[in-house]
Amino acid sequence: MLDNIFSPREYGPDAKAMTSEFFVNVYTYMFIALGISGSIAYLSGTSSFVFDYLIQVNPIKNTFAPTPLFYLVAFVPIGLGLLIQMGYRRLSLPVLLILFGLYSGLIGLSLSSIFIVYNIGDIILTFFVTAGTFGTMAILGFTTKTDLSKFGSIMYMAFIGIFIASLVNFFMKSEMVEWIISIVGVFVFTGLTAYFMQKFKYISQDSELDGLEKKKLSLVGGLIFYILFINLFLSLLRLLGSRE
Repeated sequence: MLDNIFSPREYGPDAKAMTSEFFVNVYTYMFIALGISGSIAYLSGTSSFVFDYLIQVNPIKNTFAPTPLFYLVAFVPIGLGLLIQMGYRRLSLPVLLILFGLYSGLIGLSLSSIFIVYNIGDIILTFFVTAGTFGTMAILGFTTKTDLSKFGSIMYMAFIGIFIASLVNFFMKSEMVEWIISIVGVFVFTGLTAYFMQKFKYISQDSELDGLEKKKLSLVGGLIFYILFINLFLSLLRLLGSRE
């Protein structure tokens, strides 16, 4: 959806300074989103919020069922993420910031259940493993001389496949399918990290883009890297974490 601007162009003499400023903004947005989501996930996941509002418990049958709010929290962010990425040119920066904050908050609520399913030690360990893996692939994407366009297209198609499989498995609840999705997800999300890092490098050095558009694109970049980080974290957690 951003491929029309993701291509090498003629860069100005201040490319290095522009790149530095752009990625400071990108990672600031990403870390803010992680902070919002992490705080909300922890506060709601370590309280009775999940069982009060997101999951209904049938003590007689010993079963769990999602509430309507659960489906709202799970699926509204999909629409918000697409709206930000596809409509960033038409939307003002303040509106994008509001949508970005709302997206981060809803993802935080949806992540609250991991504090019920996994112990805190596994969550913390997986977070640092994710950070190391993400950082390594980001550096690789930034420094490589190889054009990752075709590789990124393959990874993006795989991502769509994972997304569809995850939706189907949301209702099937197959542990085997979830395990396979998690393994494939680790490769897909690390690959997409390198791909998008290279593409945003092109954007950061493009002197043809005006200041406002770059500010909007830095938010879009923060969103994309945040999404990749969260999905990589969840894939690794399913593989490395032991369920309580």
